[in-house]
Amino acid sequence: MAVCTVLNSRAEKVGEIELNDALFNVTVNTGVLHEVVCMQRANRRSGNASTKTRGEVRGGGAKPWRQKGTGRARAGSRRSPLWRGGGTVFGPRPKDYSYTLPKKVRKLALKMALSARHQEGNLVVIDAFELPEVKTKGFLGVMSNFAFKNCLIVTDQVDQTVSLSARNAVGFKVLPVAGLNVYDILKYSKLMLVQPSVPKIEERLMA
Repeated sequence: MAVCTVLNSRAEKVGEIELNDALFNVTVNTGVLHEVVCMQRANRRSGNASTKTRGEVRGGGAKPWRQKGTGRARAGSRRSPLWRGGGTVFGPRPKDYSYTLPKKVRKLALKMALSARHQEGNLVVIDAFELPEVKTKGFLGVMSNFAFKNCLIVTDQVDQTVSLSARNAVGFKVLPVAGLNVYDILKYSKLMLVQPSVPKIEERLMA
């Protein structure tokens, strides 16, 4: 097992922790990561774009002019797709873009993402992340000790004080272990794990 230094909120060494090689030392396959990231991005698409067909546009019930004798082309509705203000032919309709991948693939990609950050030296374990009150300034003060300008912080459970303090901080995001995902790990250049979250990550991915 790999050994990682445990730091406190002032970036001082306070101990060491062993990281499971099955989670933090996996061979990284960019193809698998790409598949899972594409799936996550597709699942986040709203797909709400919609246009009206000639049958849905208001009006158009009366025939504009008689069929013959006017010298003009035949017309049956003012809402024809050929007319200004008419319906749209083959326009976008509400669509569900979401799809899923096998559970084993998603778990493997998460292990690869964690391994990639560890192998790059961009993984930090902190003993605790505690703030006395909801203050963005206090959160940024802790981050400045590590000289981080872009980081994903993973807590063992939902911590409202830390989450709300980081909400307005650009380049930072706080997630509980339950919300840990490949897209966010790869989006942020640094990954910070609060020490109690490490066994919970193992529990989630080794099950």
